[in-house]
Amino acid sequence: MTAYINIRLFATLSEFTPESSDSYPITPGIVIRELLAQLGVSEDHAKLIFVNHLKADVNTALYGGERVGIFPPIGGG
Repeated sequence: MTAYINIRLFATLSEFTPESSDSYPITPGIVIRELLAQLGVSEDHAKLIFVNHLKADVNTALYGGERVGIFPPIGGG
């Protein structure tokens, strides 16, 4: 069974955004770690992860319908 999520990758990760980001197909129960691997994003580059506007981590499971936002480490000075 296929489910769909809305996914956004920000800043330097935006180059990994899939064309179907508004309706990205997933297998229900996939965890963020597996999603990152599918997208070609290293876990080291996914510093902040939000699912439905709540902070999440690489072990968070997705079942469909979620809004996922992934941010890289952000430096400043």
